[in-house]
Amino acid sequence: MKVSQLSASEYANYYSNYIKKAGSEELISGLDSSLSSVIAFFKAIPKDKLEYRYETGKWSVKDIIQHLIDTERVFAYRALRFAREDKTALPGFKQNAYGVTANANKKSGEELLKEYQLVRESTIMLFKSFNEETLKIIGVASGSDMSVRAIGFVIIGHEKHHCQVIKERYL
Repeated sequence: MKVSQLSASEYANYYSNYIKKAGSEELISGLDSSLSSVIAFFKAIPKDKLEYRYETGKWSVKDIIQHLIDTERVFAYRALRFAREDKTALPGFKQNAYGVTANANKKSGEELLKEYQLVRESTIMLFKSFNEETLKIIGVASGSDMSVRAIGFVIIGHEKHHCQVIKERYL
């Protein structure tokens, strides 16, 4: 399963940038390879930069790591609900409100990366459990249709997006 196999009807236009950033890898290998590359990326950031904010009111690098964790949990939950053919429309989530209450800067960089790793390993196992038919199932979240497989690619592209932002604005 590659991004090129997705139809634009499988996700809201809002996610198209993340879908593009997922690249040309297979879904499972993309989730797996991004696990190691993201951990290596964050480990290479100097500790004194982990709480840096390039502007007042912006997230720190630790906040971004926590945001990646929280977002992946929400999206994996959506994938599970859709895959189990739960027809309940799921609400959106307020990422900024999550960021305010997450207290990421009270955690060590090591704690955040361990949490990220565990969440990603769980996500990989979840997506490995889905067959081709399951990956095509469409559910509704945030008022828009989305397929299980599109969710996986959004997870990959979302973290690539944030790593790029960190490179451009934080380092």
